[in-house]
Amino acid sequence: MASFEIYGGKPLKGELIPQGAKNEALQILCAVLLTPDQVTISNIPDIIDVNKLISLLQTMGVKIEKVEKGTYIFQAKDIDLPYLESDDFKKRAGSLRGSIMIVGPLLARFGRGFIPKPGGDKIGRRRLDTHFEGFVKLGAVFNYDSGEHFYSVDAKKLTGTYIHLDEASVTGTANILMAAVLAEGETTIYNAACEPYLQQLCKMLNSMGANISGIASNMLIIQGVKELKGCYHRILPDMIEIGSFIGLAAMTKSEITIKDVSWDNLGIIPDVFRKLGIKLERRGDDIYVPAQDSYEIDTFIDGSILTISDAPWPGFTPDLLSIILVVATQAKGSVLIHQKMFESRLFFVDKLIDMGAQIILCDPHRATVIGMNNEHTLKGISMTSPDIRAGVSLLIAALSAKGKSIIHNIEQIDRGYQDIDIRLNNLGADIRRIK
Repeated sequence: MASFEIYGGKPLKGELIPQGAKNEALQILCAVLLTPDQVTISNIPDIIDVNKLISLLQTMGVKIEKVEKGTYIFQAKDIDLPYLESDDFKKRAGSLRGSIMIVGPLLARFGRGFIPKPGGDKIGRRRLDTHFEGFVKLGAVFNYDSGEHFYSVDAKKLTGTYIHLDEASVTGTANILMAAVLAEGETTIYNAACEPYLQQLCKMLNSMGANISGIASNMLIIQGVKELKGCYHRILPDMIEIGSFIGLAAMTKSEITIKDVSWDNLGIIPDVFRKLGIKLERRGDDIYVPAQDSYEIDTFIDGSILTISDAPWPGFTPDLLSIILVVATQAKGSVLIHQKMFESRLFFVDKLIDMGAQIILCDPHRATVIGMNNEHTLKGISMTSPDIRAGVSLLIAALSAKGKSIIHNIEQIDRGYQDIDIRLNNLGADIRRIK
């Protein structure tokens, strides 16, 4: 198991180019299973979760050619369906949360889909009911082996229907959408997720010959087609990494320019950071964050304490609440962080408290942060990364802290951030990867 050794308190300076979006890549890669033709995808991030999915597709029979760094050609012409019931498949697919999204494409094209209970971050309950209820409404038969924790769906024919999702699940919407594009007739998905990455999936599928309307809304209407063709698709920059870099700049009093951010797809993310008092400028399609000695948290109009909470898009993404919480520890003022969507994502705050932060964990969903306005610097400690987003939040805290910090279990960080130590060291950070 690898660890990061960090010597904090150093201001950074320079430019960062965000990687391709992890959450989009996991959807887009599963979509290559919908056609026997070649699909070219660029700006694929070189991170553990994405590489695991590429490896899984290859063992399933997808031919994969690496054109250059971040660009691959996929061809799912000969899929090994019997392999999907093997122990090797169960082991590989079970280690990756994103593997759930292969079920929709497999069901649509081959009439059968399999998946073990997938892994991923330990951030609370992340149920799969939405996915399978959607498949059943399209005409599939659902089976679950509780002993093996193995899910399967079968359908001789999928037929379009009206589906009202019980939650605006991003992966659930993507999975049902990919099944519906090859179903017979019209499918309506109401209460659909509409994140930019889901919009990207819709645009990719339409370029392959699908007929999807209502893109960017919470109602998708799909006219089923008989087949899909190949296409070229470029993945958006990762908004979570962009938000992480904004927070990093503020916490370390650094001057950082984040390049080519696809600003129009960031939604309210820049404005939420501005509510913490962080100055940032739009320069073309770049974000410029100047060095700030201090930043002050806004209050509501009546003077009451600011609350920042997550919500389905176009609300604030839950993946950045951990970053917001860390950044608030050195702000002037107080803020209530309300994590509505996952009940275990705030449990990393004990490490921040050990570093000297003033945080009151109210319950599994809410934490009050009393900012210290840089009057009391965080101190370096030894800690363990519990999940991707908490891991990078602790890394940001360590880079701002006085002295040496150790972060164990950095495989969690590597799952979502590409060469993060190398890229930050190029800006003046002191991060060492140790065994």
